[in-house]
Amino acid sequence: MSDKLIPPEPPSSEHTPERLYLRRREFLKNAGLFTATAAGVGGALWALGLKQRHPLERLVPDGGLAELPVAPDAGARGPFDTDEARTPYEDVTTYNNFYEFGLDKNDPAQHAHSLRPHPWTVRIEGACHRPLTLDIDDLKRLFPLEQRVYRMRCVEAWSMVIPWLGLPLGKLLARVEPTGSAKYVAFTTLLDPEQMPGQKSGVLDWPYVEGLRLDEAQHPLTLLAVGLYGKELPNQNGAPLRLVVPWKYGFKGIKSIVRIRLTEEQPPTTWSLAGPSEYGFYANVNPEVDHPRWSQATERRIGEFKRRPTLPFNGYAEQVASLYRGLDLRKNY
Repeated sequence: MSDKLIPPEPPSSEHTPERLYLRRREFLKNAGLFTATAAGVGGALWALGLKQRHPLERLVPDGGLAELPVAPDAGARGPFDTDEARTPYEDVTTYNNFYEFGLDKNDPAQHAHSLRPHPWTVRIEGACHRPLTLDIDDLKRLFPLEQRVYRMRCVEAWSMVIPWLGLPLGKLLARVEPTGSAKYVAFTTLLDPEQMPGQKSGVLDWPYVEGLRLDEAQHPLTLLAVGLYGKELPNQNGAPLRLVVPWKYGFKGIKSIVRIRLTEEQPPTTWSLAGPSEYGFYANVNPEVDHPRWSQATERRIGEFKRRPTLPFNGYAEQVASLYRGLDLRKNY
């Protein structure tokens, strides 16, 4: 980790629904990790958090992951890429929410080595004419990979800029030919507590599930990522396959996907089930709709000290605002 200071976070109690927060505190107390959760509250605890991050330098994969080929015409700046400074690889891979491996930001980098991303298959099924099961390596061969430099905005009010590698989800959905009844796309992550020890806790209902409207899933911005910074996805970032929807809060980016199902009905989503008054199905970045316990008007870019205004749809309004014309975005948060 570089010596760059990461701004202190808001209290951990602001990160999750109160019910889950209390369960989280109990969990961490039992695990003897309470001091880690307090990092970021005040200068002394902020310094403590930095000390705890230093050992993670050794966990950042710096050569163990294969480089991925990018489509010949996709190596240049893409039409949706942001010119904003990219978040350092070390921060992208050591500051993660991935509750399947723990509740603190550094837990995934420490514990995700138990995940086995190869071999791996993903099943695409449901309301489609040509359901199929694909091996992850076949998926990479079938669809030329594109680099997309996207902003990523967490509902906890921090953000990053990440160069993803992946394929547009719409191209995969076109391959299975959705029927006329398909309205939504449901995603499911791996359920295997031996590989994902955090699933042995009751902090969320497992497996993690997510969903999009079909038109959101088919939008050119929506990506199935298999890599970042030119290499395969590290386990802690959702290897080997994760969803990236840059105009939505980061919790929509389900990781380690094993099933994609086209449905007629709106599918349940993990955070909406856990806290329906705090986490809506749409989860569009909206600085005018605050979370019940903190403002969404500004954000902290990881690596910066000052907060910056949050942009509607995370800065992608020109591309996606028309998807929600006529929809009350205060009710459909």
